[in-house]
Amino acid sequence: MSEDKPADTVETAPAEVNAIPNGKGHEPGEEIAALAKTPPAGDADKETVPNSAQNDSPHRTENAAANLPESQEFLSGVDDKKTIRFTDFEGKTSFGMSVFNLGNAIMGSGILGLAYAMANTGVVLFLVLLTVVAVLSSYSIHLLLKSSGIVGIRAYEQLGYRAFGTPGKMAAGIAITLQNIGAMSSYLYIVKYEFPLVIQAFLKVDKPAGEWFMNGNYLVIVVSIAVILPLALMKQLGYLGYTSGFSLSCMVFFLISVIYKKFNTPCPFVDFAFNGTASVLNVSAADLGGAEDPACIPKMVNLNSQTAYTIPILAFAFVCHPEVLPIYTELRNPTKKKMQHVANISIAVMYGMYFLAALFGYLTFYGEVEPELLHTYSRIDPYDTLILCVRVAVLTAVTLTVPIVLFPVRRAIQQMMFPNKTFYWPRHIAIAAILLTFINLLVIFAPNILGIFGVIGATSAPCLIFIFPAVFYIRIVPKEEEPLRSVPKIMAACFAGIGFLFMIMSLSFIIIDWTSGSSKASSGH
Repeated sequence: MSEDKPADTVETAPAEVNAIPNGKGHEPGEEIAALAKTPPAGDADKETVPNSAQNDSPHRTENAAANLPESQEFLSGVDDKKTIRFTDFEGKTSFGMSVFNLGNAIMGSGILGLAYAMANTGVVLFLVLLTVVAVLSSYSIHLLLKSSGIVGIRAYEQLGYRAFGTPGKMAAGIAITLQNIGAMSSYLYIVKYEFPLVIQAFLKVDKPAGEWFMNGNYLVIVVSIAVILPLALMKQLGYLGYTSGFSLSCMVFFLISVIYKKFNTPCPFVDFAFNGTASVLNVSAADLGGAEDPACIPKMVNLNSQTAYTIPILAFAFVCHPEVLPIYTELRNPTKKKMQHVANISIAVMYGMYFLAALFGYLTFYGEVEPELLHTYSRIDPYDTLILCVRVAVLTAVTLTVPIVLFPVRRAIQQMMFPNKTFYWPRHIAIAAILLTFINLLVIFAPNILGIFGVIGATSAPCLIFIFPAVFYIRIVPKEEEPLRSVPKIMAACFAGIGFLFMIMSLSFIIIDWTSGSSKASSGH
């Protein structure tokens, strides 16, 4: 128990003090030299670390006082690095578990929108975009790890503080809050949309007569209070590690079922309303040697008004950046290289799952696929047992992911609003309760899952993936080590530029789409 005690603290603010010791895993002396030589981003040299250790670690409890002198002494260039350890946390998480945790942070409900994204870009263009986003995500994790290694801080908001003072901390905190509220909304949206259909199918009710337990809005509230709130009130993220593996295995089941269904669904598929039992006997025309239905030929490249949504949905698909640094902190024997491997493996596994889920989902329905893949299956046969089980699995996975995503938001809010307060249960509980209430209102009154994905994906995702890591890197890495005109800094600047372009492009597409009224998102089908 004692060794995990401050998982929350670590989540919240692994300030310099706790983290520098681990510098031993990086190039030995590099950080000390950097700290001793350069004023961090123009702030007063010796002020910054002690101050941020005091002011910006909301949960620093009894050991705040003990840590402070140590950090000052450390700053003055003490050589005796070996004696310094994490004072309140020693990473115990194995490599494999870290991959699961980060994989779970990446794997969101985005996977349900990917077949629709593929229908609106075509197979080849989708693969190119997915590959680009995956490579860029990996590079941006490299930038984050490099920055955090140099200053020895393992919290996103603290990196922002180190690079730009309070505005940097606020920008990072707000982006994390928006991004993760967007993610939680989309998860709860699935509960609202899917849960009633599942209950309806299990009870074999065709036309619900307005019973409360078949009303999505009530079900979201029930799930939030009964499942999500208790998990979100945990003091440490560590306890939620068990749900990671379970959540991922549910998604693997989803993927296997999508692949299986592709070979069991006739091509020009017939809506349940018109088909009776015929669909079981129906075989696609191509198998009978007849001419293939044009609706059943996959498009390699396809551009239309909905293509605009694809880029934000894909960007949303690999956002795990708020969770990277906490996972890094909890890693056993952490080094930049080891954490980068964790990130690369997680991204590679998710990349494979995303592509397969999108491909087989698209090849099952072609142009008929809906923004929410599972909903399309119920048009063929609402009582299909396999699809019912898949839905229960996806509902379980997304419900269990909500508390994990809520932790970084609560940490960001604490860092922004109560920077020098210690851990306090009533506040811990109140923030979780207010957040969940707000997200429930959002989900009950928000028009459609795509609207949530599109707008949030187009604003906060580019910040967290592209702009912040690049800008923090340029500010934090000392000029003596890498001058502004050095290749890594020029690459980072280009990377931030890509992020801005990406944000402007996505937003303008979405605005054009909304104003022209053709959007499926705004019409709420």
